[in-house]
Parts: sequence; structure tokens; C-alpha cells
Amino acid sequence: MTTKFTHLHLHTEYSLLDGYSRIDKLLDKCLDLGMDSVAITDHGSMYGVIEFYKQATKRGIKPIIGCEVYVSEKDHKIKDPTNKRYYHLILLAENETGYKNLVKIVSEAYVNGFYYKPRVSFDFIKDHTEGLIALSACLNGEVNQRILENDMEAAISTAKKYEDAFGKGNYFLEIQDHGIPEQKQVNIGVTYLHRKLGIEMVATNDVHYIEREDSYLQDVLLCIQTGALVKDENRMRMPNREFYLKDPDTMSEIFKDYERAIENTTKIADRCKLEIKFHEPHLPYYTKLPEGLSNLDYLKLLVNQGISKKYKNPTSEIVERVKKEIEVINSMGYVDYFLIVWDFVNYSRNNDIAVGPGRGSAAGSIVSYALDITQIDPIKYNLIFERFLNPERVSMPDIDIDFDYVLRDKVVEYVNDLYGRDHVSQIITFGRMQARNAIRDVGRVLDIAYGKVDTIAKQIPATIGMTIDKALVESDSFRASYHKDAESKRLIDTARKLEGLPRHTSIHAAGVVISKDPLTEIIPLALSNDLVVTQFDMTEIEELGLLKMDFLGLRNLTVIKDTIKDIKKNYGVDIDIENIDVNDKNVIKQFNKAQTIGLFQFESAGMRAFLKNLKPTVFDDLIAANSLFRPGPMDEIPKYIHNKNNPEDVSFLDEKLRPILGVTYGIIVYQEQVMQIVQQLAGYSLGEADNLRRAMSKKKMSVMEENRDIFINGKVDENGKVLIPGAIRNGVDKKAANTIYDEMISFAKYAFNKSHSAAYSLVAVQTAYLKHYYPEEYMANLISSVMDQSSKLYLYVSETKRLGIEVLAPDINKSFGPFEVADKKIIFGLSGIKNLGGNLIAAIIKAREAGGEFINFKNFLERVEDVDPRALNKKGIESLIKAGAFDSLGYTRSSLMAIYEKAIATVHDNNKINVTGQINLLDMAGDVDTRDIDMPNIAEFPKNIKLKLEKEVLGFYISEHPLSENAEALENIVNFTTDYRENLDDRQVAMVDGKYVTMAGILNNKKELTTKKRDLMAFASLEDMYGNIEMVIFPSTYKQYRNLIEDDNVLIVKGKLQTDESDVKLLASEFIDIKKTNLSTLYLKMNFIEYNEIKGLILGHKGNNPVKIYFEDKKKLVSLDPKLYFEINDANIKILEDRLGKENVKVK
Repeated sequence: MTTKFTHLHLHTEYSLLDGYSRIDKLLDKCLDLGMDSVAITDHGSMYGVIEFYKQATKRGIKPIIGCEVYVSEKDHKIKDPTNKRYYHLILLAENETGYKNLVKIVSEAYVNGFYYKPRVSFDFIKDHTEGLIALSACLNGEVNQRILENDMEAAISTAKKYEDAFGKGNYFLEIQDHGIPEQKQVNIGVTYLHRKLGIEMVATNDVHYIEREDSYLQDVLLCIQTGALVKDENRMRMPNREFYLKDPDTMSEIFKDYERAIENTTKIADRCKLEIKFHEPHLPYYTKLPEGLSNLDYLKLLVNQGISKKYKNPTSEIVERVKKEIEVINSMGYVDYFLIVWDFVNYSRNNDIAVGPGRGSAAGSIVSYALDITQIDPIKYNLIFERFLNPERVSMPDIDIDFDYVLRDKVVEYVNDLYGRDHVSQIITFGRMQARNAIRDVGRVLDIAYGKVDTIAKQIPATIGMTIDKALVESDSFRASYHKDAESKRLIDTARKLEGLPRHTSIHAAGVVISKDPLTEIIPLALSNDLVVTQFDMTEIEELGLLKMDFLGLRNLTVIKDTIKDIKKNYGVDIDIENIDVNDKNVIKQFNKAQTIGLFQFESAGMRAFLKNLKPTVFDDLIAANSLFRPGPMDEIPKYIHNKNNPEDVSFLDEKLRPILGVTYGIIVYQEQVMQIVQQLAGYSLGEADNLRRAMSKKKMSVMEENRDIFINGKVDENGKVLIPGAIRNGVDKKAANTIYDEMISFAKYAFNKSHSAAYSLVAVQTAYLKHYYPEEYMANLISSVMDQSSKLYLYVSETKRLGIEVLAPDINKSFGPFEVADKKIIFGLSGIKNLGGNLIAAIIKAREAGGEFINFKNFLERVEDVDPRALNKKGIESLIKAGAFDSLGYTRSSLMAIYEKAIATVHDNNKINVTGQINLLDMAGDVDTRDIDMPNIAEFPKNIKLKLEKEVLGFYISEHPLSENAEALENIVNFTTDYRENLDDRQVAMVDGKYVTMAGILNNKKELTTKKRDLMAFASLEDMYGNIEMVIFPSTYKQYRNLIEDDNVLIVKGKLQTDESDVKLLASEFIDIKKTNLSTLYLKMNFIEYNEIKGLILGHKGNNPVKIYFEDKKKLVSLDPKLYFEINDANIKILEDRLGKENVKVK
């Protein structure tokens, strides 16, 4: 007879960076070993409980839910070194009461007891023991620690303490044997306690991985967790390879001498009868009902008020739609839900917190529209309620709301206060070891050279859903690295085994859960970044019947709101952004011409390339563009564009499709269209149509094939009554019906939610409206919103300049925190300067508002010091100098850099002793009010240094780019720039692979590394006027040009392009110092009548130098065509000077 045994001490992958037991593989192994029950006892958490429970029950294995908790020596709320010691304890839930107590214990340990580990005191556990079975745990258990201290009296009293707390028969002495000497000692002590106290023993194996050979991978995980190297001698590690999922016979053999220790595992497993209930709603109640009204009455009242505002004369269609939606909402039990959402949206609108027009399928509801939860009219845009709430499929409603990203947390705080902090929580997410990160993590702990690891990681295509296995198929360079040497193969093989494991926790960007009961009655809570979060992820939360809502922070809403405020301030104009004409020709023209940088959802290079071909002319085109521009439907873009531009080619398999597909030129683009086709051609209800759409999108073949016959021929009951007419009964040809069904299957997996696309396209049009009619205010606020992203900052400043708007450099007498508009110019915001704290910015503005403009450097320092002495700091003042913020006062940046530290120190000292007229560094002359620091006479920094310092604190060059003075001349030399994405699509980018090019730019981020042959090579970036490209510099090239390959050098670089997926690199082969290249421009002054003669001279000495002529009589500067570029040398210049006079010939 096979031995029965259950593992009751087991760590899954959710013992983060410690357990290497993937839940699916673990349970499959249990089946292989004939085990019909198994426990999950992760360290301090219940992260994996729901996944474990579902996967186990699916396989017919009984899941035993538990946790290995950390018991603090003193009260767990004491968080100091005196309470650093803790003990391990295994807790198993016997029933629902035990599960609830386990949830409370684990939550308390995290929320109130976290100090290095989530700890909880014995006293707290003692009050929550009902329904729990406890095991004394591993060597770190409290009883076992007393045995190891040779204090058997303390061991006896500790064991009795636990047995008294949990009750006779609910506390077991755990024995383990991994061949560790300390375990031998503990097991002797445990046997003694068993005999003396009559407490039963139970055998466990402290499982951390599934197979014995997995011990290496678990060891790598531990190194990733602790930051150690695998080769380190003195580091945390498991003592041997015995912590695997041993089979029952092995466990029975090991523990045969321990009375009932194996048998008790089965007894405990049999006692555990926990059933976790799914899809039982825990929806909160709306708490602010007016007296005398039910929740349904109040919802109807609000909806009717909203409908009266939205529609002057509601049609019968609108009235019926409202009635139907409210009936469905009420029958599904979601009245309170809608009132809750209406309430916090209403709170936001009343507190100057911008709210988006809607997202997701909620925009398909007229009730949402009437309540101002959404701003898209579902009647006008043919949006379907059943796509949002399907009465024929019970599912939680899902209204996600976008808020002003600055004030989003204020809305969450409101909900917290209204429903109680124990009823509201944010939601956990698990950061997993994705392909590239797995390579980097493993490379680090295996101590492989950084450059090598970095190269291999970057060879993995950066596409969604990419895995190491996929990369080995799709990336030639990655596959070559795998086969190149043993070290690379070991790196990749190890990483692919760890790929996908949870690595750390973080907080869902938007998710908030609200419950009618305290959350710890239902789910465990944890801490992430010091915020309370659920221990279960978003999907699991919803499966447990909890209400999850997304409170998203959307930067563009803040930009729109602040722009409207600035328009009011600057022009006294009130903009009603929610009621603009979405088909305004001036606004749509920006999309038509693909001039969409800075427009929500439409600014990427790929989208702009799509728009150039699409040439949208109406708002509906933008909704379609937003839906089509994503993987999958992208394949239909050429046909969509062709049909739009050639309406005569649009055809329909049946005329009934025209009203449904006409708006998208005969192509299925939206999920709603699939539903309408099924409803209108075959007679399905919209609820049934939505169920079929879901089956198609999830490729459920059995459902799809069953419905093919129903779609074509209809469905009748046993009495012959027609339930669904089918397409043929509705006059559709059978062959056409089959083809239509095939097309729906093909498109359904890609079709997008029109409701979401329409709502987001509305935000796009609102941004386009503001950019067109109020470009200065819009761009100023747009730039202010990305001051922490230097690449975006540069992009938007460049776009501002393209629009003909001047962007003024930072100025202590003009700049505010954000970018501001003055006289149709944008002033650089102080918040855009690095190292400038909010206190210093506030002090500068306050001092200026109180006493007017600063008159000199001393005046600036003293007045800011008076406002806030703590704000005045060296790092901040240094950044202001480097950014050129004092240039308007007439100083050179070099002189300020020489004296600012002493000047600040002196101002501080003077402030402390409050003495005036001291003789010190501030030796002054003249009137007291205007005296200044005695400035050293130092020449200004060379231009390249000045620009380098500017870029250091601004993230880009504001005054000019180091290449700008040679821009014209470089046009003749350079044939590839980093703005290639503006002009090439992905297919064309792939085609530049292997092309020999010439580029120019500033070299930065140089990194040297040594090859296996001990040769030096380098990686670096080359930054031109548009962006950066990564360069690879092989040993021979590096050796030849090493003196030029230094950060901040301005160079011409020649080499070969290498494309790998969407990444383009330059394999550099030649470097030229731009200063030693004759890139000067020739400037000539003359009257227009002399031009023909001079043109002859120029043609006789053609070269590569640009020529500019100032015609004195016309007062006009003209740049000559590249065909008339000149060769600058002494002899040629002499010819021109002899003809025009030396003063009229200049080379710059």
C-alpha cells in the first residue's frame, strides 16, 4: 500500500526571491507523486493563495491554505533594535473562521508590524486562533530555538504556551530532517516534548523547490534577493539540496522512527475543509442618500436631471434607453455602484479636479452620460450598453475614471474618508522577472562582465509578450550569443528558468478596492512603498466579489485644465472645452497634416506616419485611427486608407451591413460592430451578441462553431418556436452569411472597444483645439507637465519653436515655477532646472513679488535669504548659473561660478550675526541699495563648455545646439540623423540595416570594456540635433581614434547601421574632429547688381562651404543653393577680397 503523506510546510514562487516552486508545476508534480492534498505556507504573506487554491481544485487536489508567519519577541508595534528578533510559526486554516483569522494575522503583521519583516506578536495571534492549526515550524521556531539553547524548561513552557493558545489537538510539534546537525538535536528535544506533554508530532520538509536539481536556481534567486554573488563564500544560502518536494515513500522512510509524524500530515489535511467563495458580491452601500429616498429613487432622480441637461427634447429612443439601462442596473444589484461613482466624480468636478470624458466600455451607457461620469453621447456615436453591462452574463461593472494627475490622490483620499480606511485599499501588482531583466539579474549574481550582459539583454527584442524562448527564435544576434560560449549559454539557460517569477511587489497605478465590510474580513492586506495594498491582485479581487475601480491620473487633463485657466487669465475668455465642435476644420487639419506632437494619443512617430496616409477629415476618422493603430488591426490600415480615399471601392456582402460598417468604409474596426452585425442580421439580443463577441475574441472554437449554425439558420425550441431568426430568415444569402461569420471571427480578436476609443479621441481633439487656438498657453502647460522627462521636454520645446513661438531661457527676474506665457513668448520654468528644490523656487518668486526685480547677484542672495534661509543652497544657485538664469543681469557665467560659494557663505554669516556694513568679501562701493559683490574679471566659458553646463542642468541646449553653427555645412556631409523615425516606418527602418552612413553630433556616455582577447572597445551615444543613437566602437577603431572618443567632443562619425527589431545602432568606423574640418560659412556684402559677376567667381571655385550674401541695397540676407557652395582657402578668399574689399568678405 502506498504511503499517504501531505506536505504542510511549502514555499511557492510567492515567497519572493526565495521559493522556486512555480504553482502550476508544483501541483502537476503532486499529481505525479499521487498526492491528493498539499499546503501553501509562504513567508509572511498570502500572495499566492488564490492562484494556488484555483489551480489545486482544478486538478482535484485539496488546497490547504496557510502561512509561515513571523512572531515578534515583544509587541509587534515596537519597531526598534530591541525588538528585532522573531520566530517562525506555521498556521493552517481549518475552516472559514480559521481563514478569516489567518487573513487578520497576516494583515496585522504587514500593516502594523512591518520591521524588516512582517511580524506579529504572540498576544495578537492568541486572540485569533479559532479555526487555525499551528505547527512549531523549522529551526527558527520558538520551541526549537529554546531546544538549541539547551533550555528544555523554556522549551516545555513555550510548547505549553502555544498549545494553550490554540487548544489541545490544534498545535503540533514539527520535525524536519535535511541532514543538518542542528535538526538532529532539535528532533531529540521534540521527541522528548512529545512524550512529556502529549503534543503530537508532524513531519515536514520545508519545501523551497520542486526537484533536487532546482536547488541551484533557488540559490541564484537568494543571491538576487540579497545582492550577493553566487561565488561568494560567506553569504546566505540553503545548507544542502534537500529542500525539494519529496515523495511520500521518501518522507515515510526518513521519519519512520517518529510516532505518527507521517500519519498526522494526513489527519491535518483531512481536517482542513476550507471553501473559498468566488463571485459573491461585497459591494459597498452609497452612504449619502437624501432622507426619504431609496437608492433607486435617487439614481432615477439624478439621471432624469442629467438627461434634461444633455438633451433639450429627449426622444422616445432616449427615454426607452434610459428606462432599460436603469432596469438592468437595478436587477444586477449595481444601483449603489453607480451612485458611488457619480458621487466621487461629482466631488472632483466641484473641487476643480479635472475628470476625463470616460474610458473603457462605460461610455456606452446613457446613464453614465446623464450622471456626467462620461462625456460621450452613446446615441450619437452608436455605443452599446450591453458591451458595458450584459444582463445575460453576470459580471462586475467596470467604470474606470481619468483624473487630473496632480490631484488624483485627493479623490482617493475622499473615498478613504467617506467609506473608512479599513474599507478602502489600493491594489498590489507583482513585478515579474521579464526576459531582459532576468538576463541582467542573473548576469549580476553570476559576476559576468556588465558590458557582455548588457549586450545580450539588448539583443532580446523589446516587444510586448517577448520571452527568452521567443527571442531565441526571432533574434539572430541573441541566438548567436547563446551558441557563442559556455558562459553566455549558462547565463541564458539560467535566466529562462527564472523568467516570469514574481520578483517584487508594487502598487497598481490606478486600482482602488472598496468594500461594504472591513477588508480584513475578506482579503489579506500588505504594505508596498509604505502604502496599504491588497495581497491579491486585481483579477483575484474581482473574482472574490470586491468592487475594483481605476482612479487613473492623466497628465493631459491637468494640461487642459491649466491651459483653460491661463486663457482666462491672459485674455478673459471662458473656454467650454466639453462643448467644442469636434469637427472644427482648423482642429482636424492638424491630424490631417500629421502635425500632432503634443496631442494626446496621436504624437508617436508611427501614429504620425499613419495619419499622413489616412488624412483624417472628421472626428469619426480619429476614433477609427485610435482603434486601428495597435498590433493586429494594423494589418487592416492599408485597406482602410484605400477605402477612405476611394469610396467607390467600398462594398458590402449584404446591404444590411451598410448602416453598421459605412462609418468605417466597409471594414470591421469595433467590437460594437461585431455585436450589431450579430443582432441586426441574425436577430440575437445584444446580450447574446456580446457573449458571442467574447467567445470570438477568446477563440473559443466550440462556442463559435455552435453559433455559426445559429447565426446562419437561427434557433428554434422543441415546439418549433423561433428563438433566434438567423440570417437566412432575415433575407441574407447563405454563402454571404458564412463569409460574414468568417470575417467576424477574423476581426473579433483584434476589434477594439469603440466607447473607449471615442472617449480618448475626444481628449485628443480637446488638446488639438487648445494647441491651434491658444498655442502659447497650451505648449507652456504641456512643457510644464513633463519637466521630469528631459527627452519629452526637448521634444515639446522643439515643437514650440517650430510653431514660431520663442522660448526664453530661464531668468531669475521673469521665470516662475512652471513654464509661463508673457507677450506671446514662453518663459522657461524654474522647475525645469535640475537640483532646484521647491523651497528655493518658492523663495525666489516670493522675494520678487515682495520687492520687485533683483538688481544684482548680492541683492538676489540677500532677499532670498530673508524669505527662507534654508532654501538658499549651493547646488541650487550653481544650477541657476549654469542654466543662464543670471545672464540678464549682465554677468558672465564663469565669474559667478568663481564666487558664488563664498558669496552664499557670507550672506548666511551676515544673516546670523545681523551686522551691516561689514568689511569682507562683499566689499562694496557707492549707494547701499545697488552695491554688488566685487566680481573677478574672468573670461566667459568657451561656447562648448557653456553649452555642456547648460545641458547638464536643463537636459538639453536652450540657447543653441553645438551643431547649429555648422548646420548648413553639415547638410552636405551628413546623410543620416536620429529623427529617422519621423520619416521611416518599421519596414523602412529594417531596410537601413547594413547601410554605410555619415552622422554628426556630440559624443556622450562613453563606456569602455575589455574583450575576451583583452582588447579595449567602447560603447557611446552620439547626440545630434534630434536625439541620440547608440554607437558600438570595436577595438581596431577604438585604438585608432581613442584620443577623439571622449565625452562632449563634437564629431563627424562614419559607420554602418545595424538594426535589431526596432533598435538602430551605429557600428562606428571613422571619427573626424569637427573643429578640424573646414565647415565655415562664407559671408559676402555687395549690391544686387554685382551678383552675376561674383556668381561666376564662386562657380569657378566650387566647394563644400555654404555662402550667404547680404545685398546692401535690398537690405536682404540670402543663402545660396548648395550648388553654389564655395571652397574656402586663403587663395580663393584673396580673390574675393580684391574684388569686393576686405571688409565685405568674412568667414565664420
